[in-house]
Amino acid sequence: MVTALYRRYRPETFAELIGQSQVTAPLMTALRTDRVNHAYLFSGPRGCGKTTSARILARCLNCAEGPTDTPCGVCPSCVDLSRDGGGSLDVVEIDAASHNGVDDARDLRERAIFAPVRDRYKIFILDEAHMVTTQGFNALLKIVEEPPAHIKFIFATTEPEKVIGTIRSRTHHYPFRLVPPAQMLEYLESVCESEGVQVAPGVISLVVRAGGGSVRDSLSLMDQLIAGSEGARVEYELATALLGFTHSELLNEVVDAFATRNGASVFAAVDRVIQTGQDPRRFVEDLLEHLRNLILVVSTGENAKSVLRGIAADEIEKMTIQAYQFGLSELTHAANVVSQSLNEMSGATSPKILLELMCARVLVPSSDVTEVGSLARIERLERRIGVGAGPAAPTTGDAAVTISKAPEPVRVAQAPAAAPVVPAAAPAAPPAPAAEPAAIGALTLDQIQREWPEVLKTLAKISRSTWVAAQTIKIVALADGIVTLEFPNLAESDTFKRSAGGPANLRKAIEEVFGFVPQFKAQVSADATVTLPPKVTSSLPSMPAPGPAFPESVTSPAPAPAAAPPKKAAPAAAPVAAPEPVAEPVTAPASVDAPADDEPPLDDEPVAPAAPAAETGMGKVHQGASYGEPLLREILGAKPIDDSKAGGR
Repeated sequence: MVTALYRRYRPETFAELIGQSQVTAPLMTALRTDRVNHAYLFSGPRGCGKTTSARILARCLNCAEGPTDTPCGVCPSCVDLSRDGGGSLDVVEIDAASHNGVDDARDLRERAIFAPVRDRYKIFILDEAHMVTTQGFNALLKIVEEPPAHIKFIFATTEPEKVIGTIRSRTHHYPFRLVPPAQMLEYLESVCESEGVQVAPGVISLVVRAGGGSVRDSLSLMDQLIAGSEGARVEYELATALLGFTHSELLNEVVDAFATRNGASVFAAVDRVIQTGQDPRRFVEDLLEHLRNLILVVSTGENAKSVLRGIAADEIEKMTIQAYQFGLSELTHAANVVSQSLNEMSGATSPKILLELMCARVLVPSSDVTEVGSLARIERLERRIGVGAGPAAPTTGDAAVTISKAPEPVRVAQAPAAAPVVPAAAPAAPPAPAAEPAAIGALTLDQIQREWPEVLKTLAKISRSTWVAAQTIKIVALADGIVTLEFPNLAESDTFKRSAGGPANLRKAIEEVFGFVPQFKAQVSADATVTLPPKVTSSLPSMPAPGPAFPESVTSPAPAPAAAPPKKAAPAAAPVAAPEPVAEPVTAPASVDAPADDEPPLDDEPVAPAAPAAETGMGKVHQGASYGEPLLREILGAKPIDDSKAGGR
């Protein structure tokens, strides 16, 4: 039969006790200076060394060379009180959970009268002292307050507040604490080395997490894993299955899916958690722990190994790549969502639903209206357009990343901007402006063209009518924050401009996708042509000659038309003979650009800047005339009605 690890490795001196320097240092000082009190109260969580410290204190007091802070280990008292000893008649351990009444207190009081059998002191160790009833404490009160010179009391409890105040005030109280993870990790590694057991990377970290800072619990779990392993090697798969933790591969899969917004992979992993019978709450705890590690990796950089002890170097490298796929703001957002969901799962009747809703909120940072959610959205936009304050390490897309000992800033390889195409159909038209890099960070024309479907998708959520009108728009240039929009013809540009809030809605969509507020400049495609229908005149004999073929502001450059004849009054009912119809093709201008020093025309002015008003036989052409008015003037020779004169008739 093999003795349990926590018994084989029970400390025998204060120097061997780990993680309790706040207790051992003053006790050793009191022993060296011979200022030992008659009663002590040791309190703290289970398995942190309270009873062990009481036994060590008893050895120090009854050692042949004592009282001393370091027992000799060879005298009869030290041998009897060692981990392999049979115990001493002068050191009495009482389980207060089963000896907590008045009669037990009276029996202890009667035994305390007698002198020690062999050693210097008779020492009473009351374990689980909080179980003693109030009547039992009252029965002990007198002897604890004024004990004989050969009596020492040591109370050990996990709940010191249940020990009555009259007893606590007569003791020296030493609070014990849980052992920090770093010290526990080193201690378990030394134990495994002493036992000749090989442990796979990551196993001891799981044991430390499961032990929760309790030395006894951690040693018990390690003992269980060693007992269930073949070939004196503890494998990671055995530890995760036995301790109930989520496998690191599953956590990496979920986190990678979160980084790439792959909802299918996320919910497939959630389904695997449920189908394998794993506790959803434990999965959420493990995910929160993993996100916490990623936040530490982002925050500490190359010092992550010194903070994340017990994690293999290759795992830290994987976490580094994952961390810089997110960024600190998005990781903080995800950790907040997971932490909130973990709190909501307490007592939930359907934890699976809460788990799935948690994943949905992590996938959509826009659902978080807090400052952290806003920073997460900004961070995502910066990574998309290649602008970021910190380093990034995406594993997909067109970004190339190099990660060495310390994370380096992201290196984004952009595709060359598309060369402008100058149509041959309109030689008189100026060529389309060449693509120029934006003055907003690293935003280029190529990026806007690539993400244009995303802009339209966002625009559809803002305004359906504007989305319909924007289907024919092409982005042809970007310079100084001004985006040039190309329309197939003037009618399309006019339709877009006159749609309710068209330019404003498009500007809002671009702002949401790229994170900057653009200005617009409009132009019409060089291939756009308009063929006018045959001229039609009325049958009135006195009908004047029609005006110019098309307003100069919307026709291709051509020789100036002849002066129009003076206006003549046309009889309303006299028919005239119509001449042969003649179709005249008119080519639209290749570009309709706003002046460089003015506000772009799509925002507040018509898409096509109107030329100065031309004197014709029908009077001046109004600068704000719509597309149909020139056609009416050309085909019918009509003129607008003066409302002021018409009202007087």
